[in-house]
Amino acid sequence: MSNYQHILTEEVGPVGVVWLNRPNVLNALNRVMVREILEALERFDRKERIRVILLAGKGKAFAAGADIDEMAEENTISMELLNQFADWDRLAQIKTPIIGSVHGYCLGGGFELALLCDMMYAASDAKFGFPEVNLAVMPGAGGTQRLTKLLGKTRALEWIWSGDMMSAEEALSFGVVNKLYPADTVFEETLNFAKKLAEKPPLAVRMIKEAVHKAVDYPLQEGMYFERKNFYLLFSSQDQKEGMKAFMEKRKPDFKGY
Repeated sequence: MSNYQHILTEEVGPVGVVWLNRPNVLNALNRVMVREILEALERFDRKERIRVILLAGKGKAFAAGADIDEMAEENTISMELLNQFADWDRLAQIKTPIIGSVHGYCLGGGFELALLCDMMYAASDAKFGFPEVNLAVMPGAGGTQRLTKLLGKTRALEWIWSGDMMSAEEALSFGVVNKLYPADTVFEETLNFAKKLAEKPPLAVRMIKEAVHKAVDYPLQEGMYFERKNFYLLFSSQDQKEGMKAFMEKRKPDFKGY
């Protein structure tokens, strides 16, 4: 297990795990922590043996929001010069699948970080929301955009305007999370799924991720062209040859990742 100042990382076979590790402040995100998360994700993204990344929180919460003490005295110019959301933009460029394991509070910047995951499993005690309006500000790391794409305009406005928390059951019903588990098993269940995903051919998995993300932003026909390009590209991989040969020979394929 590698140590940073505010996170921990470990490799569980082909799964790279990043733990948010400021449990004394419910994993509140400060700028150093976000930079460490980015560095860890990019490092795993470069490792050929890591095929899935799992993001989770130590202690009683996934992440209860941003570190307010760090921002309280900032002004428009200092925030612009800091350009702190540049790291968040780079987080969205990670090609390896990212699976979130969420328990306890997942609020504000913590919710924005969770929404950057490709999928989320959540504990039945998880609470989601954007309380920024109660501080006379608003989400700034993609919250208004990603939540609206998931829920639609009216539902997103309801949650962001009110600052109320969304229960795990509501998050499941709205499609924010994929599955719910008891708090004491959610990490293991997420890890089990990550291990299963890691057995799939990694090039196909990455290109599927890329195409699905494009579908969120592209008009249908442009998305179809992008999908078709990735489909054709996969026929240059040895994994495609192995996968189809194994299917015809009625055996388990041995995917190499190229």
